[in-house]
Amino acid sequence: MKKSPKSAKFFASHWSAFLQQFKNLHLRGDRFVMLTVAGLINAFGVSVFLYPVNLYDSGISGTAMLLAQITPDWCSLSLILLLLNVPLFLFGLKRQGVQFTIYAVYSVFIYSLGAWLIQGPLPLDVSISSPLAGTDLLLCALFGGLISGVGSGLAIRGGGAMDGMEVMAVIFARKLGMTVGTFVMSYNVVLYILAGLLRSSWILPLYSIIAYAVGLKVVDFVIEGIDRSKAALIVTRSPDAICRALGEAFGTGMTCIPAQGGFSHEEMTIVYFVVNRFQISRMKDIVHDLDDRAYITISEVADVFKLNQDKLSQKVDNQPLLPRRRK
Repeated sequence: MKKSPKSAKFFASHWSAFLQQFKNLHLRGDRFVMLTVAGLINAFGVSVFLYPVNLYDSGISGTAMLLAQITPDWCSLSLILLLLNVPLFLFGLKRQGVQFTIYAVYSVFIYSLGAWLIQGPLPLDVSISSPLAGTDLLLCALFGGLISGVGSGLAIRGGGAMDGMEVMAVIFARKLGMTVGTFVMSYNVVLYILAGLLRSSWILPLYSIIAYAVGLKVVDFVIEGIDRSKAALIVTRSPDAICRALGEAFGTGMTCIPAQGGFSHEEMTIVYFVVNRFQISRMKDIVHDLDDRAYITISEVADVFKLNQDKLSQKVDNQPLLPRRRK
């Protein structure tokens, strides 16, 4: 049966776009090093602290742990991790891109390899620290979530992912009329309910939720860092003086946006300035010393991307930072 011209054209266009992505790939060796470390850390946290005491990770990783416990021995955790995650990443190839897919599949491969090494050639479990550690589920949940969270966070920072859950959520959430966050939460709720039913214990899923919560916080911490940036929006009538003072005090740049008062229709300027939390107090003092009527708002910044962080080497002398408006 011959293909229709439309289907052939559709296939050709998508295939050419796919090949173009391969040509534009910029895979970095340092990313693979980070992903290798991330996968091994995640494998250690899950295989040593969670899996031996029947606690569960979230998402596809938690599903693999549950299936590994209720299936024959030849269905190892490492095998199920690959079988569940890799198809999801490949299925989301078009939406997520070739580079992300390569990094993500590599991350899962290292994670699976690490889990196999820990449970096979290097049989380790939580009892290596103390014979009584296996009975302390809270300790296992806390450290399992913490360590696996570090691994997952490093994987995301390296441009990959340790779990196909987010990819599945992006693909199916809209079709089900749900947000990505709601889909992920619903999936994990169903997972922990099934774990409780199949294991005839509700204590284990409850401790697993603790591990999940700790892991979420650690992932955010690893991605965003301890020194989260803040964005300051300064509405002022003295932008030149404020920009000059802030530049000299902090050695960083800022952006000026022309604005107008909604009630007074007075011409003003919004100065956009990114600082860390230790600089906020000094920034407020500088601004209000120069313009006591300045209006300042502070908001969280998830991440900051810039080409360089060179300090301002030239002071602005008698030159306005904004073009003067024509009256």
